[in-house]
Amino acid sequence: MGIFYDEAQRVFHLRGKDVSYVLGVVRQGYLAHLYYGKGIREFAGSNGLTFIKRDFSPSVGIGDETFSLDSLPQEYPQYGNTDFRKPAYQVKGADGTTISDLRYDSHRIFAGKVGLDGLPATYVERDGDADTLEITMVDAVLGLRVILQYTVFEAENVIARSARFVNEGQEALQILKAASASVDFKDSDYDLLTLPGAWGNERQVERAPLRHGMQSVDSVRGGSSHQQNPFVALLGKHATEDVGEVYGFNLVYSGNFEASVEVDQFATTRVILGLHSFNFDWKLESGTEFQTPEVVMVYSDTGLGGMSRQYHRFYQKHLVRGVYRDQTRPILVNNWEATYFNFTEEKILDIAKVGEKLGMELLVLDDGWFGKRNSDKSSLGDWFVNAEKLPNGLKNLAENVNNLGMKFGLWFEPEMVSVDSDLYREHPEWCIHVPNRAKSESRNQLVLDFSREDVRTEITRRMVAILEEVPVSYVKWDMNRHLTEVGSAHFPSDRQQEIAHRHILGVYSVMDAITTRFPDILFESCSGGGGRFDPGMLYYMPQTWTSDNTDAVSRLKIQYGTSLVYPIVTMGSHVSSAPNHQVGRLTSLEMRGNVAMSGNLGYELDLTTLTDAEQKIVKQQIATYKEMRQLIQFGDFYRLKSPFEGNETAWMFVDEAKTECYVFYFQVLATPARPLQFVKLAGLNEAAQYQLRGTEQIFGGDELMYAGIKVPTALIGDFQTVSWHFQLK
Repeated sequence: MGIFYDEAQRVFHLRGKDVSYVLGVVRQGYLAHLYYGKGIREFAGSNGLTFIKRDFSPSVGIGDETFSLDSLPQEYPQYGNTDFRKPAYQVKGADGTTISDLRYDSHRIFAGKVGLDGLPATYVERDGDADTLEITMVDAVLGLRVILQYTVFEAENVIARSARFVNEGQEALQILKAASASVDFKDSDYDLLTLPGAWGNERQVERAPLRHGMQSVDSVRGGSSHQQNPFVALLGKHATEDVGEVYGFNLVYSGNFEASVEVDQFATTRVILGLHSFNFDWKLESGTEFQTPEVVMVYSDTGLGGMSRQYHRFYQKHLVRGVYRDQTRPILVNNWEATYFNFTEEKILDIAKVGEKLGMELLVLDDGWFGKRNSDKSSLGDWFVNAEKLPNGLKNLAENVNNLGMKFGLWFEPEMVSVDSDLYREHPEWCIHVPNRAKSESRNQLVLDFSREDVRTEITRRMVAILEEVPVSYVKWDMNRHLTEVGSAHFPSDRQQEIAHRHILGVYSVMDAITTRFPDILFESCSGGGGRFDPGMLYYMPQTWTSDNTDAVSRLKIQYGTSLVYPIVTMGSHVSSAPNHQVGRLTSLEMRGNVAMSGNLGYELDLTTLTDAEQKIVKQQIATYKEMRQLIQFGDFYRLKSPFEGNETAWMFVDEAKTECYVFYFQVLATPARPLQFVKLAGLNEAAQYQLRGTEQIFGGDELMYAGIKVPTALIGDFQTVSWHFQLK
C-alpha cells in the first residue's frame, strides 16, 4: 500500500517510488499541506506547521489569533474565509455570495484508480500499480461536497490529482472556478519553467526566478494552444538537466487552462493548475456532479532530465492506450508540402511508388480529397470524396497504395466547417456562435459546436462511413483555428459560459467513439501542428504532429522543448524540402534527416523530384532508422546540449538495459576560430565497454560520460550534423 493514514495525528502519507506527499487534517477540519519531496520513511513533524500571529491575517473564528488560513499551507484553498491568496475554487450560492468553507468529512483509501467521467485520465492495468485516496470535504451551508482525488503510482515518482464537485443542496450552485490541484510550498527559492511559443515556434523553453506576486501561463483560445502548454515546473535554484530538485505539473486537458504561481508576503509559494476561470461559469443543479480534469505531478531529484524520463515512461505506460501504445510507428510520406491542394490520383501514386522503393511504409493523403476542396476556402464538413480529383474513388486509391506494399493514411478536420459547404448551408446553427454577432473566420472556417449531441452524431456518422469503406491504417486529425464568439444556439442563456468546456468534452466524446470503433487505425492529433500537444490528446491518439514548421534548425528547439514532458514516440517529425517552406532556410538532407530521425520519422516533400544522390541518402536514412527505431521511439532520452544555450544541440537515446545508444549532434552556424568540440554522453553503464559501430574503437562507459566523444573537426559550414552508434562490446 502506497498510502498510509495516521489516525491519531490525522495525517496522510502518500509514498511513490522515491517521493513522499504528506497532508493532514488540522483544527476544525481544514486540510493542510505538510510535505512534498524526496521520499521519507515517515513524517513526524520535524518541519511541521507553525502557528503564530500575523498582522493583517485574520483569525479563523474567535479566540485564537495564531490560526489564519492566510498563512496556512492548504490542499484546496477557498475564497472568503481569511485567505487572501488565489483560491483553487470558487462557488456562488443561491444568495449570490461566493464565500465557501470546506471542512474534512471523511476519506477512503483503495487499491487501483478509477477513470474520470467524460475526461481523459491516467490509468492502471492492475490495481497493484497504484493506490488512491479520496478525501471528502463539505460546506454544510452550501450543501456542497468536494471529493479530492489523489493517486500515487508506487513504481513512479508520480501523483495524479483531481476534484469532483457534488451539489447535495436544494438550490443550484454556480462553479466560477474549479482547479484540479493546488500545492503550497513552504518557501519561494525556485525558478519557474514554462513552454511558451507560437504557431511554427511551439514549446520554447523559458526559465525565470520566482518573484513576489502572481506569475501565470494560460490559454483562453478554446485549445491548449501553440502559445502556451498546460505544463509548468518549479526548479530548485541550482537545478540543471542532471541534478537538483524539480516539480513538474501537467494538466490532462486540451481546452482553456490556467497555471498560476503565487509568492505571498511570507515568501511561500502556491501552485494552482486547472480549468481557466475566465468566461467559465458552470451551473451545478441539485443532485448533479462536476469533475475537473487531472493534473499529473512528477517529482525529480535528478534534474530536468530525471523529470522528463519519468513523464516519458509514465505516459507510455499509464496514459497512451491502444494497440499502438507499445508498437513502433511506421515511416510515412505525407503529400501536403509536395502538392498542397493540387494533386491527382496519378501524382499520389507516383509519390507512393518512390516512397515504397526507398523503404517507406505509409502514404498519407492530406487536405483536399473531399467535397470541392481545391483551397482552404470551402468544403470542411462535406466528408465525401472529391470525384474530380479522385474519379476512381478513395477506396480505389487506397487499395492501389496497399498493392504497392504501403499502408494508406488520410487527413480529417472533423471539428470545423467551411461557410462554403453543404453542411453549413444545411445547418448554419451548428457552428459555435453568438446570435446577432458577427462570425469571425480563421482560415476561412468556423468551429462546429461539439457541445451539441446532434452535431457530434452527424460528424461521427460521416467519418465512420469513410473509415468503414476505405482501408485506412492512419488518420491525421487536424484542428486549424481557435474559438471566437463562444456560444451555442442549443443551450439557454444561463449555460453559455459552459460552452468552451462542453465543447472540449464533446471533442473527447467523438474521439473516443471513433478511436474505439477503429482500434487498428493509428491516429495522430494535430492542431495547425503543435497547437494541442497535451496529455488529453495523447489519451485518445498516441502521437501528435509536433509543429507545422518542418525546418530542421527550428525543430531543434521545438523538439527539445517538447521532450521536457512528452515521450519521443509521440512526436511526429518529417523531412521536408529545402529551401524550407516555412522559413526559407536551406539545410542539407543529412541535417534534416538526423533531426527527423529524433522522433517518428516521416517525409513531406515531392519524392518524385529527388535526384539519384538524394534518393540514396533517403534510402540510407530509412534503413538506419528501421534499425534504430525501437531504441529511438522507446529508449531513455537524454538531452546533452541545449539549443537554447548556444550554437550546438546534442541528445541521445539509450535502451533500458544500457547495451546500446545512439547520439545526435548538431551545429547551427559556422564560427571562426571554433574551439574543439566534444559531447559528454549520459545514461550508460560506467563499468561496461562500448564499441563505436563501423570502427574497431572501444570505450568505457565511464570514459564516454566523463571525458566525452570528440566532434569531428571536418564539420565545416552552417547546419552540420554527426551521429554515433555505440553497442555493448
